[in-house]
Amino acid sequence: MSAIPILPGFHPDPSICRVGDTYYLATSSFEYAPGVPLFSSRDLLRWEQIGNVLDRPSQLNVRPGLASASSGVYAPTLRHHAGRFWLATTNIADIRLGHLLVHAEDSAGPWSEPVYTAGTIGVDPDLAWDDDGTCLLTWSDPFGGVAQAVLLPSTGRLGSEPRPLWAGSGLAHPEGPHLFRRDGWWYLVVAEGGTGRGHGVSVARARSATGPFEGHPTNPVFSHRSTGDPVQNTGHADLVELRDGSWAVVHLGVRPRGSFPQYHVNGRETFLAGVDWVDGWPVVVEDRFEVPEAVTAFVDDFSGDRLHPRWISPGVQPQQFAAVRPGGGIQLAAGRPVSAREAERLLAVRARDEEWTVEVTVTEGDVALTVRIDDAHWVAVERCGGALAVRMAVGPLDQVLATATDVSPDRPLVVRAVAAQDRRGRRSGPDRLELGWVDEEGVHVLAGVDGRYLSTEVAGGFTGRVIGVEALGGPAVLTRFEYRTS
Repeated sequence: MSAIPILPGFHPDPSICRVGDTYYLATSSFEYAPGVPLFSSRDLLRWEQIGNVLDRPSQLNVRPGLASASSGVYAPTLRHHAGRFWLATTNIADIRLGHLLVHAEDSAGPWSEPVYTAGTIGVDPDLAWDDDGTCLLTWSDPFGGVAQAVLLPSTGRLGSEPRPLWAGSGLAHPEGPHLFRRDGWWYLVVAEGGTGRGHGVSVARARSATGPFEGHPTNPVFSHRSTGDPVQNTGHADLVELRDGSWAVVHLGVRPRGSFPQYHVNGRETFLAGVDWVDGWPVVVEDRFEVPEAVTAFVDDFSGDRLHPRWISPGVQPQQFAAVRPGGGIQLAAGRPVSAREAERLLAVRARDEEWTVEVTVTEGDVALTVRIDDAHWVAVERCGGALAVRMAVGPLDQVLATATDVSPDRPLVVRAVAAQDRRGRRSGPDRLELGWVDEEGVHVLAGVDGRYLSTEVAGGFTGRVIGVEALGGPAVLTRFEYRTS
């Protein structure tokens, strides 16, 4: 398979559908708002973010704080049926309500207010329609295996009692089910083995959408477990039929680096592969597509009338604290106090490359430029007046690593991820994070830290790094944010 993701950075659990010549893809977002980023493409290779499905507080219940880390929105399913887009997902904060279901006539929105599928405790819901128009809801049951029920999608009400559908192939954690049909067969594609190194894709099939399902004799049909492939944790797949009748699959994976046990820092990313059909079963063809490097660099001076959909925040919708100012710039409402550890109003973007630089200009107020996995794993360069401090939190530890005084408040702040210097196999992280400021002489690195401490292997959870700006103690004005590859 290509080692290049079609959606680099924290974009896990992809779900895809095609409408005419256009493909649409949604991914999970966990505690970040807005929820469920949505992309479109005409060629499966180059993707543009066209919005976020859950883009207002009435649709998405998420909360800031360490207790909410990797909570929120789990794996979605995106489908198009009878002229309407449908999306089902699970918000862990509201899991007792059932799965969350929204719809829209236009993929760009607005998306409806959610309804909930009461009586369907579990995660990773899937939507499929039978020949007679019956909608089937299929999901991962917390007691093991995959469950199914008839669904009335406009209301969220069930039209049948939930029942077991398939127990999986015998590997751990059958989840992420997707149900579709081809040539008289219904196929059930699931993730198994957990979303770590044992992750894989298993398939079962039946003549009816309600089963009984027979597993592929050599499940899992796709996995990189126990290999030296640069992409690991491959799984959670969704299939799509192309206009010419061929098939493709999108799936998540990670790119670990550094010395043993290796570390991935940008989260689970979305990859693409081809699919052939052999004896009525899907076979993943990993080198079918030549995936180009995604264009990830951008400069935002906030001169438009609204935030680009790339902007996210843990536990709160950005529009609740970040206001575009006439003539450019963003007015940030006061965030956490300087002494606090947990982000309250962090305006952030996903880290998307192995090496990158972020440079920000803040013309008013005290701020932190932060690289974050969660509220117990972050590093920031904090500016209070003319004083700078690089501060890092790792678990219970919270330490100022370096300080500088008499730095002009109009100097841009900078943080960059650079390749680890140790190339000879000694103990090293996946990269090094360097933080400081910029003036006419260039970048002044105030402190640097081993990137492994901001990795999933250390922090745990299901997300990846984000880079953001938060006003400290009072309001601030952000006028420029540049993300560039380096």
